[in-house]
Amino acid sequence: MALQQIFQQFKGNILFQTFISMSNDTYSKQKAGEYAATLIENGLTVGIGTGSTVYFFIHALANRIKEGLSIQAVPTSLKTQQLAAELGIPLIDLNNLDAIDITVDGADEIDPQLQLIKGGGGALLQEKIVAAASKKLVIIADESKLVKQLGHFPLPVEVITFGWKQTQHHIEKLGCSKVVLRTKNEKTFVSDHGHYILDCFFEKINDTAMLHEQLNNIPGVVENGLFINMAGSAVIAYGDGSVKMLNSN
Repeated sequence: MALQQIFQQFKGNILFQTFISMSNDTYSKQKAGEYAATLIENGLTVGIGTGSTVYFFIHALANRIKEGLSIQAVPTSLKTQQLAAELGIPLIDLNNLDAIDITVDGADEIDPQLQLIKGGGGALLQEKIVAAASKKLVIIADESKLVKQLGHFPLPVEVITFGWKQTQHHIEKLGCSKVVLRTKNEKTFVSDHGHYILDCFFEKINDTAMLHEQLNNIPGVVENGLFINMAGSAVIAYGDGSVKMLNSN
């Protein structure tokens, strides 16, 4: 049976439609990751982000290294570190560097000014440290991550475990509808650095800079997932197979 006939036969099936949607989403992430790998030049120090889109960037970067590209990389999580090492990407400790030339990372939301919400994967603290040490931050994502205004995706806030409920109460006073302690596999999620993450449902963030400051002024907050004025550009992959580079204003 031809592929077109199969599509016509099952196109009304919900599971089939879900499969097609997931396939398109994965394809877009792969396109974004592979495109970003072409931006890496010989001799650069590269920050490598964390997440499902960055997964494809790591593989594409490893392939370029096999073809002769010479770089060194700083990972933003243990998961990224393990995958990069397995694929033969040379790694270096951030403490041994003055700066990183370029970092490629994903995002959970991207607004028109390239302000970001990050941390859905739980690595926001190390991601922000690496981004702050970088001369250029390139975000890679599929088009679903583009939003007119940040806030629909729950904002991750990393907090120390001691007295985390007190920290939660202070965050709730900032106007979010609810604050939820993140869990994974029915257990409390613990970050690479031994912290908890609170997912904060603001629904709409009107002043990102103010909220960023308010959150980080709360005792017990380690860092939050608002990345303000950090991204220089974004590689966005669309469902039709095209890839576009967006630049910050």
